[in-house]
Amino acid sequence: MKIGLFGGTFDPIHWGHLRSAEEVSETFGLDRVYFIPASVPPHKRGQTTTPAQDRLRMVRLAVAGNARFSVSTTEILRVGVSYSIDTIREFDGKKRKGDSVYFIIGLDAFREIATWKDFAAIFPLCNFIVTSRPGSKESDPLKGTGVAVKKHFCYDFKQKNYRHWSGTRIFFIELTDIAISASEIRTLVEQGKSIRYLVPPAVEKYIEQRGLYASRREER
Repeated sequence: MKIGLFGGTFDPIHWGHLRSAEEVSETFGLDRVYFIPASVPPHKRGQTTTPAQDRLRMVRLAVAGNARFSVSTTEILRVGVSYSIDTIREFDGKKRKGDSVYFIIGLDAFREIATWKDFAAIFPLCNFIVTSRPGSKESDPLKGTGVAVKKHFCYDFKQKNYRHWSGTRIFFIELTDIAISASEIRTLVEQGKSIRYLVPPAVEKYIEQRGLYASRREER
């Protein structure tokens, strides 16, 4: 099987996340894409996020009905900071002979990978699928990552992607531009405005029923 790992805070999950996963899975022929909500995102330590169980529930509601999409609770259940290296090692340890793992990540996040815990140890364990950002025409995922990352890869002119010495690769995909952000959605709810067509109806209903994000308005 070809397995995709799509991690994030998902606070909340929205149509941009879902469409990105759909295009990636179709382009690369992924058999399964695991959405992996973080419990304690390393880059957001100290910041207030919606409780993990609420974010997990919204992800489950959002992916229901897509046979290729699944939800993993590995980071929600793991104690402490949700480091990607721990998650990838867990999936690597469970994969069967012939399986391949693809870590799905946005371009901006990938360019900060040198700041991740044990980042160099991640490269031999999985392929990377780096997705474009809305409005950007850049197509080189290694641009801006620095020497610490670039030294691990060489460019394959025939395949037109980067190859790690272990055989894993970095692929780049230009996605349909859908400029939706979770922070924008939270702000709209805080302001009492509609988020219809930004998130799936089930997620919109859940946010309303649970009073998520609106509490910030009430605290003023």
